[in-house]
Amino acid sequence: MATPASNTNVQRVSKLGQIDQGYLLEFLLRLLAVPSPTGYTDEVVRLCCHELDRLGVDYELTRRGAIRAMVGGAARKPARALIAHVDTLGAQVRELKDNGRLGIVPIGHWSSRFAEGARCTLLTRSGTYRGTILPLKASGHTFGPEIDEQPVAWSNVEIRVDLDVRDADGLRAHGIAIGDHVAIDPQPEVAENGFINSRHLDDKAGVAVMFAALETLARSDLELPVDTYFLVSIAEEIGVGASAVLHGDIASLVTIDNGTTAPGQNSGERGVTVAMADSVGPFDYHLTNKLIDLCRTHGIAFQRDVFRHYRCDSASAIEAGNDIRTALITFGIDASHGYERIHADALTSLGNLVLRYVDSDIDIGRDAQTLGSLKGFTSQPVDPAE
Repeated sequence: MATPASNTNVQRVSKLGQIDQGYLLEFLLRLLAVPSPTGYTDEVVRLCCHELDRLGVDYELTRRGAIRAMVGGAARKPARALIAHVDTLGAQVRELKDNGRLGIVPIGHWSSRFAEGARCTLLTRSGTYRGTILPLKASGHTFGPEIDEQPVAWSNVEIRVDLDVRDADGLRAHGIAIGDHVAIDPQPEVAENGFINSRHLDDKAGVAVMFAALETLARSDLELPVDTYFLVSIAEEIGVGASAVLHGDIASLVTIDNGTTAPGQNSGERGVTVAMADSVGPFDYHLTNKLIDLCRTHGIAFQRDVFRHYRCDSASAIEAGNDIRTALITFGIDASHGYERIHADALTSLGNLVLRYVDSDIDIGRDAQTLGSLKGFTSQPVDPAE
């Protein structure tokens, strides 16, 4: 259950405004419509940049296309950053088979169980082709009970390309080659009751939340307390993430990603799920508790969770040597890395928390320095609870 949040001290909410859920969902569908498996993200980066241009937000790109947008504040540092990733799971061609079909390997960590039956787009240098991922034994009329006896493995699926080919030479004649990317159809469906079913909600829903916050800021004339960066990474699904898009003025990084709703987890499909730790370890104590306090102050329902088989952009930022505070706020997602389901309420709650966060005062002034004395250093409670 989400922790009830108080309705006190909400004066700044009306001053800044609320997330436009219609814009958020519309932009999410636009993102989902553009294939972007890791390594094939140029076009979705262009979509994001065009939208930043429309919103009047300044940005710059890394060589490979990670985005660093910035909304200026009253002070340059300690700067804040938020990040979400626009790359998705997918596959690559590993073999042109003698039967005219394609052997594949996954991009990112996901089960071939969720690939079976998926429609997909083969992205080649000469153009795109449509196809279907099928188990090697796909017809009960041919193989009988053997169709239910195949192990779940990527070596047991293949792509049937929608071309009249019978062998590997036929595939080559169409410009299909080993290493070509495969984009899995998202098949989004938005229900009237707020549930959203689709592949690749991880993490295009997080990107949509971030852009919805930017859209709200663009409609306001409020000056933020400090320079605030909105980052879009392009290789999170393979562990690279935020490693190359930060700079030295950024003292804190809040990742927006999915939180798994499953037995043994405390995430929910409504409200915000605040992650206390992932498989790499605990997130920053002070930044995480600031986000929890903002939820309580501004009436945003939330729950806390710990993710044992999960890592996010924050991990890659720390591993790259950045001395920054990190936190993770999530939308609850069912069947992550499969055919996923979320609720629009969680996205709106996340967007409103982002607004409250970027509009909040700086609590740790010492963070403006990369190194300093003990003066101004933080403390954590150690006395017995009353």
